[in-house]
Amino acid sequence: MPLTFRIESAIDGALARAGGGAPPPRLTSALHHAVKPGGARIRPTISLSVALACGDDDPGTADRAAAAIELIHCASLVHDDLPCFDDAAIRRGKLTVHRAYSEPLAVLAGDSLIILAFEELSRATPARGLPLVAELARFTGMPHGICAGQGWESEDEIDLATYHRAKTGALFTAATRMGAIAAGHDPEPWTELGARIGEAFQVADDLLDATQTEMQTGKPMGQDALHDRPSAVGQLGIPGAIRRLEDILSGAIASIPACPGEAMLAAMVRKTAERLTPVHHRTPAE
Repeated sequence: MPLTFRIESAIDGALARAGGGAPPPRLTSALHHAVKPGGARIRPTISLSVALACGDDDPGTADRAAAAIELIHCASLVHDDLPCFDDAAIRRGKLTVHRAYSEPLAVLAGDSLIILAFEELSRATPARGLPLVAELARFTGMPHGICAGQGWESEDEIDLATYHRAKTGALFTAATRMGAIAAGHDPEPWTELGARIGEAFQVADDLLDATQTEMQTGKPMGQDALHDRPSAVGQLGIPGAIRRLEDILSGAIASIPACPGEAMLAAMVRKTAERLTPVHHRTPAE
C-alpha cells in the first residue's frame, strides 16, 4: 500500500472523528482548510519510512503516529501565519486560516489540531501509544520543541543552531524516533537522522525565503528579512548556505542506522536532497 494512501487515510479518519456528532460547522471547516489538501507530507512520510525499515509490525500504530505528526505540523502553520507572528495571507497557494475564517477560529483550529494529534496516539496500541505521546509532547512543547522554536524569535540573542533544532528540526526528529517506536524499536539510534533532515529543511527554507517568489512557493517570501529573524542565509550568505545544506544531507545518509530498510531510507534521503537543492542552486562541484 503506498505511503501516501496510508497517510491520507489516517488523517481523514482523524478529521472524521473531529467532525462527528454536531460540532461547530465553521470550526470544522477551518480544520479541513488547514489540513487538506496537504503539502508534501514529508514528516509523516519519513515516520512511515522508518517504521517500514524497522519491520512495520503494527501498521495501524505507525499510521496514527504519522498522522499525529502531520496534524501538529499543520497546527503550527496555522499559528505561525497569525497576525501576531507572520501575518501571512497565503499558505499552500490559498488563503491562510485566519484570512479565510477569522483570527479567533484560526486560534481554535490550531489548538484543536494539536489536541486531535494526541487523541490519535491515544488510539494506538497501548504498549506503544504512551511512549509515542511522550515523544510528540517532547518535540512539540518546551524546552526544545517547536513552541520553544517560535519563542526564540522573541529573544534578543539567538544561537542559530539551537533555534533551527527547535523550530524545524524538532518534528523531523520526532518523525524518525516515532517511526521506530511505532515498529517496536529503540528510537535513540534514529535521533541523528531526524535532526539532520530537520536542519537541512530549515536551511533550504531559508534559501527559498531569500531567493524564490510567492508564486513559486505558494506562501509569502522575504519573511526572515521582514521580521529580522535569524537565518542560514543571513549568517552564511546564499553560497555558504547552499554548501551547508549539501554537507548536512551527506551526513544524514551516513547517519542511517543499520536496518533491513537501510537502502530504501538512503534512497529517500537522496530524493529529499534533490528536492531541496534544485539544479540552479547546486554548487559548481556537482
